[in-house]
Amino acid sequence: MLVQRFEHVPVVEDMELPGTADLHLVLPVAGRAVMETRSGGRGSRSAWEPGRLALEIPDQPVLRSYRGDGSMRSVQVHIPRGTVDSVAGQLGGRAADHEAMAASLAAGDPLIEETVRAVGSTGEADDLYAESAAAFLAVHLLTRHSRLSAPRPPAREDARVRAAAAMMRERLADPVTLADIAAEVHLSVYHLVRVFKEATGATPYRFLTRLRIEEAKRLLRDTDLAIAQIALRCGFASPGALSAAFLRHTGVRPSLYRNS
Repeated sequence: MLVQRFEHVPVVEDMELPGTADLHLVLPVAGRAVMETRSGGRGSRSAWEPGRLALEIPDQPVLRSYRGDGSMRSVQVHIPRGTVDSVAGQLGGRAADHEAMAASLAAGDPLIEETVRAVGSTGEADDLYAESAAAFLAVHLLTRHSRLSAPRPPAREDARVRAAAAMMRERLADPVTLADIAAEVHLSVYHLVRVFKEATGATPYRFLTRLRIEEAKRLLRDTDLAIAQIALRCGFASPGALSAAFLRHTGVRPSLYRNS
């Protein structure tokens, strides 16, 4: 877990903030301002005031402007994605709705506020303290502030859908076509698309692209491989193709995601 204490300049115009992979909590402790935020073509306004918690949506870059009334300070906590994913798995393996979590947290949570203040004033702590605090914050956020999306119920042809998904995972680097997948599970392309979307909520193409983007994110985070090598490992014909798909799905270029 990363804990930071910041002193902010009182006036900012169009400051670019890259998306981070972690769950990022922000607790203002001094100053007041109205934050204007733009992301994905949408704009929003929120109040910056002591004690008003905010959650930055993971992997979502924003453009922010504000004009404060004087000295502005904050405590910010980054909960590692690995911790969040592990806790989510123990809670049933369901994905967190981060936008719902951010909206819920904005209404206030005294327990989270005091915990953030406490870890922000602790100074240097050992690994056990940091890991325990991160796990507690993740559990509380996921159980009290997130609508966890339940897995979709099994659908007809579920065994063939699972086989198709397994094939995609095994052949991320290959130029797999819909016809290849359909032949593997003994369905027509039309039938494959219909039952796959019914079971997963996504077409096979979108599902495969999402798998490739998730693998690219993992390699960007955990390895020093060049982006060209990552593109090939994830089934993209070129670094440009990876960059375009990555930007479309995450809002940032692969190089910026790695640096953040």
